[in-house]
Amino acid sequence: MTSERWPTELRLAKDKRSLQVTFDDGTTFDLPAEYLRVTSPSAEVQGHSPAERKTVPGKRNVEIVGVQPVGNYAVKLVFDDMHDSGIYGWDYLYRLGAEQGGRWQAYLDELAAKGLTRDRVR
Repeated sequence: MTSERWPTELRLAKDKRSLQVTFDDGTTFDLPAEYLRVTSPSAEVQGHSPAERKTVPGKRNVEIVGVQPVGNYAVKLVFDDMHDSGIYGWDYLYRLGAEQGGRWQAYLDELAAKGLTRDRVR
């Protein structure tokens, strides 16, 4: 796998609520844990086709508890809800950062349309 983007730094916030990624073009993105969790590239979230993609509710307070390299092309994030099957390639992380505003609003719109919330249902 080749990537057009290459990270020069990944930094997990002390509160584990965001991941800062800096790329070789100088671009830096601060990606919230909740955003990374609900946009996970895993089959559990994305399904095996666009029709199978899931809207993941209740992740407002999720934390990243592990950041594991996958070869030289990606990183695997482990969340405190035990989700750990998403492999975040460098290009995907860059797209998540570059498209964060639109993707986040689309997620919020999906939650509202489905009567779901960002908060965990108790």
